[in-house]
Amino acid sequence: MEKLAFKNKNENLLKVSFSKALADDDFKELVDTLDIDSNVKMCYTSRLMEASKEYKNCKHCKSLLACKNTIKGTCLTPKVLGEGLIFSYVKCPYKIEMEEKNAYSKNIYFFEMPPILKEACFKNIYKDDKNRLEIVKKIKNFYDKYKNGESVKGIYLTGNFGSGKSYLIAALFNELAKLGRKSAIIYFPEFLRSLKAGFGDGDEYKELFDSIMKVPLLLIDDIGAERLTDWARDEILGTILQYRTDYKLPTFFTSNLNLKELESHLQITNASYNKVKARRIMERINYLSEEVTLIGVNRRSE
Repeated sequence: MEKLAFKNKNENLLKVSFSKALADDDFKELVDTLDIDSNVKMCYTSRLMEASKEYKNCKHCKSLLACKNTIKGTCLTPKVLGEGLIFSYVKCPYKIEMEEKNAYSKNIYFFEMPPILKEACFKNIYKDDKNRLEIVKKIKNFYDKYKNGESVKGIYLTGNFGSGKSYLIAALFNELAKLGRKSAIIYFPEFLRSLKAGFGDGDEYKELFDSIMKVPLLLIDDIGAERLTDWARDEILGTILQYRTDYKLPTFFTSNLNLKELESHLQITNASYNKVKARRIMERINYLSEEVTLIGVNRRSE
């Protein structure tokens, strides 16, 4: 008798709680969409109240940034399953739109590069500096030819610190990523350090090295800023450039050094002085890219 009385008391409490919840228009609107017996709905009152709160937030939400729900960009949503209800977090239209817009980011790999480069795009390139016109034209020319499957050289972009060299190439790669083209941008000094640190782990080392060597589009950023060794020049840089030369894979470079200065840099390692090996590297760079000089405003100081 006591168990029965306890059961009846609980059922009465549920009915009261459910009835009170139905006084809220958003709660009633939500539960009315569920094609299941009211007694079943009643058993999920607290969860349905939580879902109706998020449902109400979504009805008046104007952007993903304004989302008030527990998991931004989703809404706790009930669904009939058999004789009960299940609840899941369903993405809102704003979240879906954002993911579709940024889906291209999967096509471009950034290694130790500033996060701002992930947002680089043609429309945000500064066009107020006439010194940038040549490189902007060449970038647009590369874009048009590459997307049509034409063979085209990369660019060796040299210039002063902070002039936006990396941003310009990142904008090109991001635009091509939207067309499904794969690319990678590596900060070369850190890339070398990472390879050296992972040298003992054969699989990890080989996977990183091979992926960069074989990626369809590659930017070697800040070449000439690395601490040069015979291994870095001959085994890493030389091997990457030889493979990309053999398979005609467009390769880009940014540097504070022009080509002549880079050749001098490549001649001297911590262990030797070698003009011939430096010349071989330069031949591959010249084959893969054309030099463009960018002397512009230091955007990093703005």
